[in-house]
Amino acid sequence: MSSIKQRMKYLASLLFLIFSITVLNAQTTTTKSSDQSTIENSLTKLILVKDQPVEKYSIAERMAHHKVPGVSIAVVRNGKIDWAKGYGYANTNSKTKVNETTLFQAGSISKPVAALAALKLAQEGKLDLDENVNAYLKDWSIEENELTANNKVTVRRLLTHTAGTTVHGFPGYMTNEDIPSDVMVLNGKGNTPKVYVDVEPESMWRYSGGGYTIMEKVVEDISGESFQDYMKNHILSNMDMHNSTYNQPLDSELHANASAAYDSNGNIIEGLWHNYPEQAAAGLWTTPTDLAKYCIEIQNIRQGKSDGLLSKKTVDIMLTKHKNDWGLGPSLRWEADSLVFSHGGKNAGFTNNMVAFAELGDAVIVMTNGDNGGRLMSEIITSVSQHYGWNLGKPRVVETKEMTADELSKYTGRYQLDFQVPGIGDYIITLKVKDNGLLLEDPNDSDSFILPLNDATFMDIENGDTAVFDLTEGKEGFRWNNQYQLNKLKD
Repeated sequence: MSSIKQRMKYLASLLFLIFSITVLNAQTTTTKSSDQSTIENSLTKLILVKDQPVEKYSIAERMAHHKVPGVSIAVVRNGKIDWAKGYGYANTNSKTKVNETTLFQAGSISKPVAALAALKLAQEGKLDLDENVNAYLKDWSIEENELTANNKVTVRRLLTHTAGTTVHGFPGYMTNEDIPSDVMVLNGKGNTPKVYVDVEPESMWRYSGGGYTIMEKVVEDISGESFQDYMKNHILSNMDMHNSTYNQPLDSELHANASAAYDSNGNIIEGLWHNYPEQAAAGLWTTPTDLAKYCIEIQNIRQGKSDGLLSKKTVDIMLTKHKNDWGLGPSLRWEADSLVFSHGGKNAGFTNNMVAFAELGDAVIVMTNGDNGGRLMSEIITSVSQHYGWNLGKPRVVETKEMTADELSKYTGRYQLDFQVPGIGDYIITLKVKDNGLLLEDPNDSDSFILPLNDATFMDIENGDTAVFDLTEGKEGFRWNNQYQLNKLKD
């Protein structure tokens, strides 16, 4: 009898445990769903007008506004992927929707992931981060000149953009074009100039995709493997990034799961996307979920994980600030007392960002398939940050000045850019009074609506573009974004 009672007690306890776990999981799922829904429907513009009601938008509404067909998001909290979701279309022609496994081109987010290859080889004693890279290069080398006499090009300098190397970025190649090898790229035999040193190494910070292509060649020459194979076999697989590849062009069997790329008007790019043989600099195909795994691996090692891809000592080196607050791969900054590592990415038709807290175990990755994805991406990250209290930024608040129609009329008229534009010639815009601001009509581009902040400065609240006016007689004109001078025409 006692045996039966014991069994009944055990069964009751087991049922209670199962019930408790089920309830807890349901609560967790509900919380995640609530968080996700709040974030999805709490986007605001990045610039707000003081004392004006704050309008909130859904992700779908802002995607339509910015002409971005597809978005994919992953959120990391407390060292784990909290949620991931795709929105919109990967391909509007085939009506293929974005999901959490849809591949996007990472653009320059390729760089911090690629940097792990050099860091791993350094940890294994196969390269010295501070050695002249020509000591490792075999069938190509950096041309030595007077600028490299005292300070050499090293892997540390390549990873921190302080090596003095040329070529900022790469435009990619149409899918029907032949793509060059990395040596051809370095020699300027592709669609970009040759990579060489034109500034003394370590004298300044200057972003260089060309430098990362040199690093790519170093990894190949030391390992004896192609860059994509080294990354797959020694880096990506070790972080369970199985939906990521540096293969260029993308393997045909992966095309069905890859997003197409879209221009600033929301039109699909010819050939669906561009190819990027500059793999370390721009060649990664991946997902936000896989990039979240990269972030988690770095966070865990930073917190003392002993069996990770790299040692804590190596990760600490990676997250050490150099010029312009750059680490060995990612950009670095402090938010309050927390170190943040991040990197953006921009290829033709793809715009992305990855932001992670080194110590806190939190991160957000947003990938978009549009050239206009930048502002949308920032709006999403701001919504995520504000919801979780991450302090990654908040909308800018500006104060506008009320002006009458008569006061605004002083600024109206036709204005001409102070230089000839190839293919256009005279570039002329028109300013007209509209509501409480000015409508800038541009026959060669989209129109803008600008509001007065003061007597001299007007701003497009949608994107932050500014016009600073000089109404001095004989000098009437304005400077657009502190870059282009337009002078008033006398009609």
